[in-house]
Amino acid sequence: MMKLKIKAWSFSLLIMASRMASAQDHCPVIPAPLTVLKTNSLFVLTSNTPIVSDHAAFKPIAQYLQEELLKTQQMTLSMQPASGMPAIRFVLSSKKKLPAGAYSLEINKDGVTIAAKESAGAFYGAVSLLQVIRQSKRTKGSLSLSGWNMEDQPAYGWRGFMLDESRHFFGMEKVKSILDWMAFYKLNKFHWHLTDEPAWRIEIKRYPKLALVGGLGNYTNEFAPAQYYTQEQVKEVVAYAAARFITVIPEIDMPGHATAANKAYPEFSGGGAPGHPEFTFNPGKEGTYTYLSNILKETNVLFPSAMVHLGGDEVSYGNQKWATDPDILSLMKDKNLAGTKEVETYFMKRMADSLYRMNARLLVWDEMTDGDLPKDKTIIFWWRQDKPEVLKSALNKGYETVLCPRLPLYFDFVQDSTHRYGRKWNKTYNPLESVYAFSGDDYQSQALHKNQILGIQANLWTETVQTEQRLDYLLFPRIAALAEAAWSPGKGKDFSQFMQRLKGHLALYEADAIYYYDPFPAHKYPEPVKVGKGIKRFNTEL
Repeated sequence: MMKLKIKAWSFSLLIMASRMASAQDHCPVIPAPLTVLKTNSLFVLTSNTPIVSDHAAFKPIAQYLQEELLKTQQMTLSMQPASGMPAIRFVLSSKKKLPAGAYSLEINKDGVTIAAKESAGAFYGAVSLLQVIRQSKRTKGSLSLSGWNMEDQPAYGWRGFMLDESRHFFGMEKVKSILDWMAFYKLNKFHWHLTDEPAWRIEIKRYPKLALVGGLGNYTNEFAPAQYYTQEQVKEVVAYAAARFITVIPEIDMPGHATAANKAYPEFSGGGAPGHPEFTFNPGKEGTYTYLSNILKETNVLFPSAMVHLGGDEVSYGNQKWATDPDILSLMKDKNLAGTKEVETYFMKRMADSLYRMNARLLVWDEMTDGDLPKDKTIIFWWRQDKPEVLKSALNKGYETVLCPRLPLYFDFVQDSTHRYGRKWNKTYNPLESVYAFSGDDYQSQALHKNQILGIQANLWTETVQTEQRLDYLLFPRIAALAEAAWSPGKGKDFSQFMQRLKGHLALYEADAIYYYDPFPAHKYPEPVKVGKGIKRFNTEL
């Protein structure tokens, strides 16, 4: 058994070495910097190299770099005052006007200089340096860093990833790992889908049964023990993300996708349908608005992003009882509402007002485009790629919009023609190249103003994701393609060149024991599958 393990480890080392070597002639950074020049210079990094910061705001970032070098390279660099010896230096940029997140990185024989106007830029410069370091040749405790001059800035301010933990729960350690990799790829928005039909995953102190009862079960096992995040754990995740310049946005889904909540507090249920029992909250009961507003108040306190996603999608899956519910019929009469769609709009406007009073912005899926919500306080997430007219309407109405279409940005869709589990759309799936090729620039002509399209986001729904292994397989390396699609301008992208850079990053996944999808034919892990209740319905074409 030991010999087998040694052989497997040796094989991994060979893969890592070959990939590092093949990527050496390319800039190793993903997403690709705006401009980059390789020089003939070389800097030898050792544990004796000091880290110097001439700006107080950059010191936490210098410390982050220090900690990452210890964790990934076992190198113990120390923070030092300014000196004449070769060092890693964080400096305030002398350039007068730089956009948020911009930085420059220079590596030469005299050391490393990261220059930025503000903390986010300094952090992204540090991340680019870490990518260079982690792919550099190590000899007797030192690292030889090739000379590079980089000037960089993000194309879009919203570079997001959504994880659904209602359907399957992964926990603190895995979420922190995802945040680490998001930071590594300069992604900056973590959309946390915490409530849905299968389970409720966040503690609400005023309504403890939401977590204790609503947290029971998951998509494939309704009898699974309750799993959820305590408020202290939420604070820990939010702080961990903030240190990596990632904003965490919670999603509390309503008025549909409410089954787990209704299991805990059935008095607020608006009913459901055979395939989606107790699917909705009841818009006809005044107590529903008090109940949900109290939930949002606690949620808003826990997430300093001052943004809460309220879903607002797919309500028709389970609102059939609205047409006969006496409380809803009374509401329709009192408010002169013509039908259930108008009831839904009334409900969302009231819940939106609750958020606005908390000085928080409302985030919703694109079904709410026609809800007449205030355009200065609402962000639309366009996910239905088969409904381009909805995106056009959202932009024409002046809504700030995040692009997250199913094709190609739903990561629960399969990524290879040979894969058997996961979703497709009319035989179409989401391979690495499609993710990489997606560009917000292609939609700018529809926008009323330059910054109306905030950016792009990938979403990972977890009906078919029962294990961390499968989660990693769906996320890596598509997360790298997502990062470049969100950060780098569309005109300068080159997929073949990206694939060369990606080889070095696959070696990093190997080193970190990530069970990733390998797009190269030489070494493929099999598709990880754990078949259970409900999985087979996703092994079809929609």
